[in-house]
Amino acid sequence: MKPDAWPLYGLRIRTPRLELRLPDLELLDELAAVGAGGVHAPDAMPFTVPWTDGPPAERGRAVFQHVLSTIAGWSADDWCLSLAVLHEGRVVGRQDLMAKNFAVTGQVETGSWLGLAHQGRGIGTEMRAAVLHLAFAGLGAAAAVSAAMTDNPRSLGVSRRLGYQPNGLSVTALRGEPVTLQRLRLERGQWEEHRTAEVAVEGLDGCRDMFG
Repeated sequence: MKPDAWPLYGLRIRTPRLELRLPDLELLDELAAVGAGGVHAPDAMPFTVPWTDGPPAERGRAVFQHVLSTIAGWSADDWCLSLAVLHEGRVVGRQDLMAKNFAVTGQVETGSWLGLAHQGRGIGTEMRAAVLHLAFAGLGAAAAVSAAMTDNPRSLGVSRRLGYQPNGLSVTALRGEPVTLQRLRLERGQWEEHRTAEVAVEGLDGCRDMFG
């Protein structure tokens, strides 16, 4: 697909090890296969939406449908940029950057997952740093928020390394049971103090207006 048909396809975010981009159908099929292969231990559930409960084929289909839904539902007032993360040319996970009424609030939110085979190598931190650079340096965001279950030390560790600060607790339902989430917030000044990864963004000018 040509970038001018949907300018976000021309957006690229690069770090020393990674490239993040909106996946075309071929890359999306690779991303779905990574999701189908597993993104967490079978005895854990780190997500508030348990999309990984199903068998591999259903997990892959859920990934495929989710990314297409973010494109179909995109508006300048309510968007979710769902990017494939590539390491050495191979898809290893997904990194989302989302916002509602960004032009008013200046606030973004992140979410992500990484294939089991690629965890424990610092990729999760690097890919979040990539979209934070897009948000703060590229789009002029004022703050970024995130949340993780209190028993999810890996996600909380990524946030801590990038400068997020605790922002209260919340309780939600998961599989019919209550779970506690640690909310986190990263202000622009904190991001500037903790940024270490070299990040380059390409193609933003062609789609900047789409972010509101």
